Amino acid sequence: MKLWNKEGITTSAIIESFTVGKDKDFDLRLAKYDVLGTMAHTKMLSEVGLLSKADYAAIETELSSILKMIESNEFLIDLDEEDVHSQIEKMLTEKLGEVGKKIHSGRSRNDQVLTDIKLFLKDELKLLSTEVKVLFNQLIALSEKHKNDLLPGYTHFQMAMPSSFGMWFGAWAESLVDDMELVQAAYNVCDKNPLGSGAGYGSSFPLNRTMTTELLHFSSMNVNPVYAQMTRGKTEKVVSYGISSIASTLSRFSYDVCLYMNQQFGFISFPDELTTGSSLMPHKKNPDVFELIRAKCNRIQAIPNELTILTNNLPSGYHRDMQLTKEILFPALEQMHECLHMMHFMLEHIQIKKEILSDHKFNLLFTVEKVNELVSRGVPFREAYKLVGEEVAKGKFTYSGNLTHTHEGSIGNLCNDRIVAAMDRFKKLTK
Repeated sequence: MKLWNKEGITTSAIIESFTVGKDKDFDLRLAKYDVLGTMAHTKMLSEVGLLSKADYAAIETELSSILKMIESNEFLIDLDEEDVHSQIEKMLTEKLGEVGKKIHSGRSRNDQVLTDIKLFLKDELKLLSTEVKVLFNQLIALSEKHKNDLLPGYTHFQMAMPSSFGMWFGAWAESLVDDMELVQAAYNVCDKNPLGSGAGYGSSFPLNRTMTTELLHFSSMNVNPVYAQMTRGKTEKVVSYGISSIASTLSRFSYDVCLYMNQQFGFISFPDELTTGSSLMPHKKNPDVFELIRAKCNRIQAIPNELTILTNNLPSGYHRDMQLTKEILFPALEQMHECLHMMHFMLEHIQIKKEILSDHKFNLLFTVEKVNELVSRGVPFREAYKLVGEEVAKGKFTYSGNLTHTHEGSIGNLCNDRIVAAMDRFKKLTK
């Protein structure tokens, strides 16, 4: 059934196949939200006198039954149905007759799917935020556990200064805090109710949009109906920026892990059963999980650009182009969940090498320590820099002092409590 069918007109099968595409598969993820949106809409219709109390009660009962089917994974979209909206309306009509045909008053599929997508994305962002918080807590715990285990720091892939595993793990934890800034912003955009905007121009019915906003737990509404329709594509793009930021953190962290697992570094390792081997070289322990996390997350970082290209330069109003946002964004969300889960799993088994900097080959990491020591004795910085540089050039540089980094965020004073406090600002999303 097509909600837009006109008597005597049958759409060509090839046109129907092309225009529907993969939409039914993605619509299954929206089924729960379509029911919830319809529940709120029909309750509002009843309150404003466009639906009798008896009709509303019958519709609510049947919608509750459909919701239970969805939650138990028994809900399907029939082959002859165009989308989740027509499937639900068909099920209501089969049960309730003419009453089932009344649910669409004052509503278009445009604001209906907008509402479904925003409700779906709100839940997705909450779930992602909870998963990010789990990984964040793990990184903070690893940072505290290994705060005294030193690690070489690099710039330009050249040895730079002493670092620590505590600082390294903590850096990625703090990166997730900034990622959550974008996720929170994306959630705020999703948290505005478009229901009641119809096809983009409102309705002559006396709809109560404030009521549906409250029933669906939106914090506010998209007030202007034209703009409400313009949020299709924009909402998905803003969400993609949020998940892209998380993906960037995971991708770069994965690169570090792959590098540090390399035998020439040998800073970290994982149990054999969590790595893969070579069909030719018996010694190989490949970091395939982290390489795939890196690759998947790099693909996710392309999603904002793909959505921009899809929606760019479209005029106001709805266009069928927007249907494709689901097949771009929804799989990316799935992969983001998968990558966060696998990162957490792998870090549960990470093994840290101790006393790395005791190896003489890392001696040059301490040149700045030597310069700072001379400056503390009153030698001007540029003179101290020159003296140590001459020792390095002549192969005579040695350093046997202790590291005394005490400022906020340094090796000896990580201030992880401040990073934790920064993440706590997103409690509403992460609980």
